[in-house]
Amino acid sequence: MQENDYKFIHLLYVPTMNCNMKCKYCYLKENTVDLKQDDMYLKTLSYAVQKFNDAKVIPFNISLHGGEVTTLSKEDFRNIIKYITEYYNKNKKLIEENGFKVGEPHIKTNLYNIDKHLDTIKEFNVSISGSLDLPFSLHDEYRVSKGNQKTLEKILNNVKLLENIPNKKKVSATIFKEHFNKIDEMIEDIKYLDKNTCLDMNNFNFMIGFNTGEKDDILTAMNEEEQVELYKRMRKEFLGTSLDRGVRETWFAEFTPSYCTNCDNCGEKFFLLERNGDIYSCVRGQKNPNYFYGNIYEDSVKEIMNNAKRKIFENHNRVGFNEECARCKYLYLCKTGCPYVKNNYNINKSYTCKLQHEIYKDNEDIYKKDEYNEESVYVYLNKMHPKLALNYYPEKNTSSNSNMPTLKQIIQEDEKLKNIYSDDIFILKVDDIEYKLESQILKNVREIIYLTDESKVKLYIKEGVLEDCLYPANNSLYMMLLSGDTVKYGDEGRIKQEHVMTHQIYTNTIKREKSDKKGYYVVDITKIISLYKYDISEENPNNLFFTTSELRDYHYIKQKNNAYYHIQAINLPFQNIEFYYINLEEEEKQWLTKNQKHIMN
Repeated sequence: MQENDYKFIHLLYVPTMNCNMKCKYCYLKENTVDLKQDDMYLKTLSYAVQKFNDAKVIPFNISLHGGEVTTLSKEDFRNIIKYITEYYNKNKKLIEENGFKVGEPHIKTNLYNIDKHLDTIKEFNVSISGSLDLPFSLHDEYRVSKGNQKTLEKILNNVKLLENIPNKKKVSATIFKEHFNKIDEMIEDIKYLDKNTCLDMNNFNFMIGFNTGEKDDILTAMNEEEQVELYKRMRKEFLGTSLDRGVRETWFAEFTPSYCTNCDNCGEKFFLLERNGDIYSCVRGQKNPNYFYGNIYEDSVKEIMNNAKRKIFENHNRVGFNEECARCKYLYLCKTGCPYVKNNYNINKSYTCKLQHEIYKDNEDIYKKDEYNEESVYVYLNKMHPKLALNYYPEKNTSSNSNMPTLKQIIQEDEKLKNIYSDDIFILKVDDIEYKLESQILKNVREIIYLTDESKVKLYIKEGVLEDCLYPANNSLYMMLLSGDTVKYGDEGRIKQEHVMTHQIYTNTIKREKSDKKGYYVVDITKIISLYKYDISEENPNNLFFTTSELRDYHYIKQKNNAYYHIQAINLPFQNIEFYYINLEEEEKQWLTKNQKHIMN
């Protein structure tokens, strides 16, 4: 996080490598046998989470993977699910205050033995992500039990057992050329699952299969043209139907910026933990030494985190950087793709490049072409391929008479930035005096006010700002309180104002409060500030910053993708007010009434 020293990660936990199936294309192959019987199923997870937490690395999401998690005993499975639930409850406030959503315990499963754990699933509202092959005719060919028995009938019967359980239930299907060749059957089976099962097929996922490079690969990966044809065929078939949202948003979510493969460096965010304490990048990198980060019992969290970042960096650089990516307006979205697959194929761009182009072009309201591509390329390379970065340094900045656009010019060309820097989005009312809040970066004067323990403080938020995003209900007022006292942050030892509090209030909650100012919502923040009155400075001016969670995220994305903006907006750009906080005697309160506002040039 930018404002504090916590780091938030996805944690995928593998309590057992054992699997009850023998899928013919399984990437784990002989590793799906777990003969070791011990009591470490829960101990490793709880030990790892505690060790991460002590190092201020917070798993905001813990999912169970395998092997196959449903091969665990009822007792072991329940104990792990119960632990995850209690962890979420304990850390809910910290996680949500930092912009992450706390969900339910989640498992990834082949659904073959899920009937064994129905009681636990229902008790703890476990969300389920299952997997099967489409079309069904290929499922029983490729996804067989350890005894080479067909599995589809039992899996579909198990799905029926979930009908009365209100948990989230979805499936995904990995698509190879063999599946693509039966696309008509695939479409009919999707319709069947939607109409005849309790699975949420709007949350279905296509996974595009890739070859491992091993001699025993039995399936063939689709080429890029076939991938695009699959995507177009699905849109043609399902747009305008009850599955419209799915085909537009979730079916191909793997290829959008929210997915792990589209990170600058996925080693900063995603971790897979095995029962023996080994930590890998993900399910793709599992058991591969190039994606092994360390062991939670043997290595410090700092060593593991540094190894993770370094290993992903090295794997990206093994195959280099593609010139086509330097000219692509969507580089800022895909970041050249998954390093594991790139190394498997010995290519230096995403194996789904053409497919991603189609997805981005079809959703231009969400995925706009990068108008500052030159700068974005430099920013990306400076992080992931630094030896190449200077070759792509923006030409505008190479001369002494730089034509670098000013911050005001960049803001003027970007509607989102206009809101971030606007001086009429937020109005602070202290007792009877109003203050139009401006960005500290654009202020010509420094405005400092006085607050006391008796001050009544309201914030007015312009109508429409919270709604100006794809999902308004997910948007929130984002409020930050910084003490005037300073502390040393991070390994680089920067001296900064001490971060006291981050507080979020979501859109629907704000809209319920009746406002006394036309065109503005209102939030009474008097009590929020008073909660921290002993944590803020009485000697130096303190700081209140306001923005929305959506605008905040946009600012940091802009920083990453636009070197010109990054240079000029490196500090917090959000609307703010500085204030002294004092405890006054009666006579001082009378004086304050007459001298509320203080301006310093």
